[in-house]
Amino acid sequence: MAFPHRPDAPELPDFSMLKRLARDQLIYLLEQLPGKKDLFIEADLMSPLDRIANVSILKQHEVDKLYKVENKPALSSSEQLCFLVRPRIKNMRYIASLVNADKLAGRTRKYKVIFSPQKFYACEMVLEEEGIYGDVSCDEWAFSLLPLDVDLLSMELPEFFRDYFLEGDQRWINTVAQALHLLSTLYGPFPYCYGIGRCAKMSHELWRNLEEEEDGETKGRRPEIGHIFLLDRDMDFVTALCSQVVYEGLVDDTFRIKCGSVDFGPEVTSSDKSLKVLLNAEDKVFNEIRNEHFSNVFGFLSQKARNLQAQYDRRRGMDIKQMKNFVSQELKGLKQEHRLLSLHIGACESIMKKKTKQDFQELIKTEHALLEGFNIRESTNYIEEHIDRQVSPIESLRLMCLLSITENGLIPKDYRSLKTQYLQSYGPEHLLTFSNLRRAGLLTEQAPGDTLTAVESKVSKLVTDKAAGKITDAFSSLAKRSNFRAISKKLNLIPRVDGEYDLKVPRDMAYVFSGAYVPLSCRIIEQVLERRSWQGLDEVVRLLNCSELAFTDMTKEDKASSESLRLILVVFLGGCTFSEISALRFLGREKGYRFIFLTTAVTNSARLMEAMSEVKA
Repeated sequence: MAFPHRPDAPELPDFSMLKRLARDQLIYLLEQLPGKKDLFIEADLMSPLDRIANVSILKQHEVDKLYKVENKPALSSSEQLCFLVRPRIKNMRYIASLVNADKLAGRTRKYKVIFSPQKFYACEMVLEEEGIYGDVSCDEWAFSLLPLDVDLLSMELPEFFRDYFLEGDQRWINTVAQALHLLSTLYGPFPYCYGIGRCAKMSHELWRNLEEEEDGETKGRRPEIGHIFLLDRDMDFVTALCSQVVYEGLVDDTFRIKCGSVDFGPEVTSSDKSLKVLLNAEDKVFNEIRNEHFSNVFGFLSQKARNLQAQYDRRRGMDIKQMKNFVSQELKGLKQEHRLLSLHIGACESIMKKKTKQDFQELIKTEHALLEGFNIRESTNYIEEHIDRQVSPIESLRLMCLLSITENGLIPKDYRSLKTQYLQSYGPEHLLTFSNLRRAGLLTEQAPGDTLTAVESKVSKLVTDKAAGKITDAFSSLAKRSNFRAISKKLNLIPRVDGEYDLKVPRDMAYVFSGAYVPLSCRIIEQVLERRSWQGLDEVVRLLNCSELAFTDMTKEDKASSESLRLILVVFLGGCTFSEISALRFLGREKGYRFIFLTTAVTNSARLMEAMSEVKA
């Protein structure tokens, strides 16, 4: 049922060392302010901090009270204030307002600002402008790698996507390079390095510069990870825009997995309380269903429930000694499994209710039609109806972007019509969002083609208006063959299957989208790993507009074991989805690799759209 790892699968490195390093560094920084102190934490850092150092650890190091950084006066009576924040201008203004309020009241305290993951010059400039630069001490907590699971590391930088891919802001590239440098220092050099995309290339160059500056640190060490692959999110927007149908992806789309844990509400827990649940390989039930297509999950959970009941029923024929062993050795584990099982059954029921209400099947059918390039007119009508019914502003935007990317831009008539309907339905405040989506290349308008209009005019004289519309659509998809269509054909992203695609026994990575589409990002990784270079993929690289931005960097490494060469670190710059993670885990099982994922943040279609939106929910 679940994907068992092959018996010959290589062992994963132990990433718990990253947590220990981050914890020790934070403790060292807190101890630089001896005595009792109050700690102000930015909301974004609360969940990552909880995974590294919980409240009891902070209390051991004389943190008295904890406050959230928010726009209201602080009520702290402590003589020492410590601020743990992201390097953002608004945070500097907040700190300045507290320090200046103390100055006005004639109060002197000690202030320390800890920036995570790094300090930016602009922040120091603001502190100087506000006249408090001399009153505060500044430090960096270089915490940029949080292990969310045995094979998943996150930088927890959701803003990376908007900052780089929309604003063109390159400040986080140094953070990425530092994170890669730390990994190569701890886990040996990476013999094979591949990458595609402008951000990947810049991060790689900066990382190599750091390696040269500290030459000798990794020399003579055995590499633990054989390959590293850097990939920009804008190489493959399509995968990120599709609805997820693997269990972990659906849980993320429905409940929002944040920093590796999820809040299940009363509708899941069957009580009046919400429950925060950590979702990782330690949850035995979740680990068996996380990568499964949702259609298989209920069957598995009901079978699991029957097995569990059978284990409980064994008690009936036991004597006292056997009962004692059962209670001391097995009962606790069975109760824990029972609790997790009921939670995941509750989550499945809740997902089913929500998806039935949204008419999920019709939505998936439209997405598959867009991916395959069929029935574009019907799909456009579906999107229009979606907008007119005001189902969800984010969902409507997502479908428009998917239509635009798969068709290499919307024809001007459709672009104007959909945009007008959207603004009338959801409000004119979304106008700036359209500008952002155009700049990022997510929702664009095709340049009008003369040849097409000539054909259209001839056709319209021969047939009725309604029929002319359909023929125009047929011509438009022929004349304006999009890069996605060409790439899809070149890499065989749309599997051709005779009969029904068997989701119980998947044959390829397309199962993560019900057999309709192999994620482009995962296919690129598969092809490059097969060749150990970009050779033979020149046409794909050209279609991705990356002729100068695909690179291979090999270091002569005699010490690399055959086991380490089957470990592959994939770095997603701009976020990766749980569907891509599941697809690569499947590929690893098929080919005898183990994949490790490093992402700037885990993303999904809604987060992608929210990052581009100027209307905050």
